[in-house]
Amino acid sequence: MNTNAVYPPPSAPPADMFGNVPGYEGIGGGGYLPPPVPLEPIIPPQPGPSPDEWTIPSITEDEAHEAFKSFASGHCCWSSAPAKDGVITNMQHFNTYRYRLETFTESRSTEWAQKPHEGETADFYTQPAPRPWEIAAPPPSHFTNHMENIRVPFTSSIKECYNCRALGTLPCDTCRGDGKKPCWVCNGAGTRGEENCSHCNGTGTDRCDKCSGRGTKDCDICKGKRQLLAYINLKVEWKNNTEDHVVHQESGLDPNDLQSVHGKELFKNNNYLLYPLVGFPNPSISEASDRMIRDHQTKYAQSSRILQQRQTVELIPISKVTYKWKGDSHIFYVYGNERYVSADYPATCCCVIM
Repeated sequence: MNTNAVYPPPSAPPADMFGNVPGYEGIGGGGYLPPPVPLEPIIPPQPGPSPDEWTIPSITEDEAHEAFKSFASGHCCWSSAPAKDGVITNMQHFNTYRYRLETFTESRSTEWAQKPHEGETADFYTQPAPRPWEIAAPPPSHFTNHMENIRVPFTSSIKECYNCRALGTLPCDTCRGDGKKPCWVCNGAGTRGEENCSHCNGTGTDRCDKCSGRGTKDCDICKGKRQLLAYINLKVEWKNNTEDHVVHQESGLDPNDLQSVHGKELFKNNNYLLYPLVGFPNPSISEASDRMIRDHQTKYAQSSRILQQRQTVELIPISKVTYKWKGDSHIFYVYGNERYVSADYPATCCCVIM
């Protein structure tokens, strides 16, 4: 049996595997590192938007009818009769504002890491390691989520693999280092009935197919390289933090339905840091802008660097349509530029597979 079996591998790297690097004391806490103080100048407040018009043309009955028929046809089990034969009796329009704030941030955290040594140069202490926020990491396009892992320069050292004790191999889990396993034909008996098993020639064993009879496998940690490269890993995460405020409207449509649609864009601006909208005609939007901008700047500036903010105001069309079908009144909603439909459809059924 392979003598490696006498020494079970440890479950984690030894505590003394990693060195001490100035500027990285207390590494491994798992939290994000506070960003440096921003140097960009603060911009003055911007005036509120002044679009040419604050309304969206209402859809016609024909357009509402077509949207309803398209909605019904997308459900294979539904009868098309309500959408085709229903008669529209009333339409109400409830255009509503949606304010959206996006705060694009960059966060950094560090941890000790390891990988199989594949010839990389050990540069530990050859020069002082740059601090986490000094390492160049070009961001993606603004408001795009992305993550990168960067090996911190001058923190790499070569260590013997603690898992296999630098042998590169471990006993096979399946055969426990024997290179053999019980014959699957005779279940290890060596015989079938009164005769020797023809598959294993009476030995009761078969070659272990997991390790091809070697009794060993490559170490899971060093992948057979026997050595590890230990280094500090810098995780850089860019994230677009988005929050919406929809002005309350009395249509009865679930506000969550509006998350998937677009409206008429009335106003958009972005800058390193934003000021709340000033003088917006709807006070709810101005109040939401003031509250959300302050909340975002307080919340995200503690653990990340704010790279850009963007605020948008949309006017989303909502039409509440009442129609009659088989003598009963029903309601559906058409909303958003996409003309999505929400309805409690009166003629659903189940498909039966014969």
